[in-house]
Order: sequence, then C-alpha cells, then structure tokens
Amino acid sequence: MTARWTKRNPRWTWLAAVAVLLLLDQSTKSYFSTILELGEAVRVTDLLNFVHVLNTGAAFSLLADASGWQRWFFIGVSVLVVGVVSVACLAPHVEPLDRWAGAFVAGGGGGNLVDRIHIGAVVDFLDFHWRNIHWPAFNLADVFIVCAALTWCLVSLKTPPRQQPTRKSPEELPS
Repeated sequence: MTARWTKRNPRWTWLAAVAVLLLLDQSTKSYFSTILELGEAVRVTDLLNFVHVLNTGAAFSLLADASGWQRWFFIGVSVLVVGVVSVACLAPHVEPLDRWAGAFVAGGGGGNLVDRIHIGAVVDFLDFHWRNIHWPAFNLADVFIVCAALTWCLVSLKTPPRQQPTRKSPEELPS
C-alpha cells in the first residue's frame, strides 16, 4: 500500500488497521494462554511479569465478582461502543487522527469482545509491579484503548474550541 492509496481509501485503511490490531491482540493472548498455565506468572524484569489470568470484569476487575450477568452486560457495552465508533470512523469526513484513534478503540474493544464471547472472560498477560505493588494485569487491547483515549484527551486540550457564528438580531441587520 502506498501513502497515496491510503489517502484515497481512508475507510479501507481504517478497516485494515482494525483487523491488524485485532489480530495482534488475539495472537498475543493466544500465545500467552498456550505457554502459561492459568494463574502462572513468569518474571521478565524487576518491573514486569508475564501472567495468564482471566478477567470476568471490566477495567481493574470491576464487577468481576458478580454472579455472571456481567458477561452479557460487558458484551452489550462492547458491541455498542465498537459499533458507534466504527460508524463514526467510517463516515465520509472524519479527521485522520480521530479515525486512527477510533481504529485503536475498535481493535482493542473488538479483541476483548472476542474473548468475552468465546471464553466468557478477557485474557490478561501483562503484570507491571514495583516490589509487591502490582498494577492490575492487562493486555494489548487495553493498551490500544487507553492510548486512543489519551490521544483524544490530549488533542481536546490543545485544540481551541470552535467558535460558533453569532447570529444578529433582526434589529442589528442592515435595512
């Protein structure tokens, strides 16, 4: 693909990006699920372990201890978010940065959605820690979603708000 093709075909480029991100996420989850037993941890550095854990909840294991209804709730939320972001990103006139950030949301959200549908939980394998303080385990899909959200936040801070044209009252209009 050339840069010219990607500019002429932003929707196909977006779909390809989502597919690559989804494939990368699912491949890494499959790899770590294969080489590590459920619950196993392998020390990589003083700050990183590779683990194999399943998260039935959302971020930070929110609602992980619920009685099972959360699986269908999170599937519904994921379908809604990925669907809305996809429709917005495939619209004709979308800013390139918004389209790319949307690809990361759709790819990451889609990766976690596949896990929830297929096994009922999300496979997590990255465990960052400092001494005995562990950040909740996560995966590449989570990284994609967080990077997209941070990008949108940073861009919204830098971009000045659009000025709405002011309407003149009938008394102010020239006669």
